[in-house]
Amino acid sequence: MNDLELLLERWANFYLLMAAAAATLIGLLFVVITLAAERRVEEAETKIRMYLTPTAIYFASVLGVAALLTFPNHTRLTAAFCICLAGVVGLVYSGSNLIGGDRKNYVDWHDRILYAVFPFAAYGLLVLGGALLLHFPQRGLTMMAVGMLSLLAVAIRNSWAITIVVLSAPPSRR
Repeated sequence: MNDLELLLERWANFYLLMAAAAATLIGLLFVVITLAAERRVEEAETKIRMYLTPTAIYFASVLGVAALLTFPNHTRLTAAFCICLAGVVGLVYSGSNLIGGDRKNYVDWHDRILYAVFPFAAYGLLVLGGALLLHFPQRGLTMMAVGMLSLLAVAIRNSWAITIVVLSAPPSRR
C-alpha cells in the first residue's frame, strides 16, 4: 500500500459517515417536498424551488466527494484531480449563485451568504485540500474534511430553513 492508501484507510469511517449523512438528508428533502405538495403552500412555492436545488446539490457534493475518496487504488494525482474537479465545479455553481448568473433573486444578503458565500468558501477548501494532497496528504485530507463538514452544515441549516417555511405557511384551500 502506498502512503495515500494508508491515510485514506484511516479516514474511511469519516467518509462513510459523511456519505450516509448526506444520503439520508437528501432523502429527507424529498419528505419536505412531499409536505409542501400536500399542503399546497403557494406563497412559499417560489422560495422552496429557489432554495431547494442548491441545498440538494450541497448534500450531493458531500456524498460525491466521500464516494470519490473511497475508491480503491487512488494515487495522489488521481485523488487530487477528482477532488479539485469536484471543488471547481462547486465553485462555479456557488459562484453563479453568488453573482446571480442563474437569475436567482435572493430576498436579502443574509440568504445570499447562506446559500452562496459559505458554500463557495467550502468548495474553495475542497480545492485547496485537493491541491495540498499532492505534497502534504494529511493536511490535504484535513482541509477536505473541513470543506465537507462546512457544506454539510450549510445544507442542514438551509434544509431546516426550507422546512420551517413549509410548515409555518398555512395550507391553501384549493
